[in-house]
Amino acid sequence: MNEFIYLLPIAIAFFLAFNMGASGTAPSFSAAYGANLIKRESIPGLFGLFVLLGGLLAGHKVMATIGGAILPATQMSFVVVSIVLLSSALSLLFANLLKVPQSTSQSTIFALAGCALFFGSLQTRKLLLEIVPLWFVLPFVAFLLTALLATGAKRLKSTQIVVSFSNISTHKYWKVITIACSCYVAFSIGSNNVANAAGPIASLLRNEIGINEEVSTLMLSLICILLVAPWFGIGGSMLGGRVLSTTGKDMVEMGPSSAALVSVVTASLLLFASLTRGIPASLVQMNTFAIMAIGYVNRHKVDMKKSVVLKLWAIWLAAPLIAFVIAFALTAASSWAGLI
Repeated sequence: MNEFIYLLPIAIAFFLAFNMGASGTAPSFSAAYGANLIKRESIPGLFGLFVLLGGLLAGHKVMATIGGAILPATQMSFVVVSIVLLSSALSLLFANLLKVPQSTSQSTIFALAGCALFFGSLQTRKLLLEIVPLWFVLPFVAFLLTALLATGAKRLKSTQIVVSFSNISTHKYWKVITIACSCYVAFSIGSNNVANAAGPIASLLRNEIGINEEVSTLMLSLICILLVAPWFGIGGSMLGGRVLSTTGKDMVEMGPSSAALVSVVTASLLLFASLTRGIPASLVQMNTFAIMAIGYVNRHKVDMKKSVVLKLWAIWLAAPLIAFVIAFALTAASSWAGLI
């Protein structure tokens, strides 16, 4: 019976990955799908494959951050890991109910911080000096880079053949570029988001098995990534269709060059955060700011109302705080009940 209790945090991790996959399919493949370059049935498999590759090849530093840089890995019991994952999932549900795409990475970090604060072991250096500042910096960098590159492309546009999603199938290179950008975004998502579910599970299993060697720890991390990453594809297969249909139409209005630019800029920044400092970051927020930059350069094509922007900021700030409060409260309740 005791062995089966560890299936609870693993099941929650799978559920969290399932939901991240459902939401992550859209920013990855909406442009390719909206242009009818790829069948919807083919997207989940391709998305899941590149998420898996991103997690295996570029996700190790983020795994280390999630698995021990905020809450010490030694405190990751099955109860604590379950609380962290559940708090993150409930925060994501809150944002989804309000129809606002939310960063699971931010909710996971704050859920870890809630547990760590209760234990008095919150490691603030990386959180306050690296992670949180970069959360604010990266979206603005995405905006500036996209605006700069879009302005340069706009000046050259008059000398080039105009390509739209309606005629992109006749332009072989643009077709390849669009699908390649979709796979690149999926890879960057894997490098950053798989750790949200796999990182706490890896720390939990490492504590239970008693692994300390670096090689064994790396192998355990790889196994957890292999277990969690496929659920991104499953989530995309079962729940990603409706989001694809909606965002695909939105992306088509921007045109293939703008869609490719948004994809490359945001995916590169997310990959940069993963590979350099192992910082869990928000593709959703960078993607939104990059689209706003396209609207700034081409004012009549992308128009975001002030009320919408304010709603986005409000939910982006509230959702991680909700994860923090839930995690702290559940940890306190579990301690009072003698479960920790």
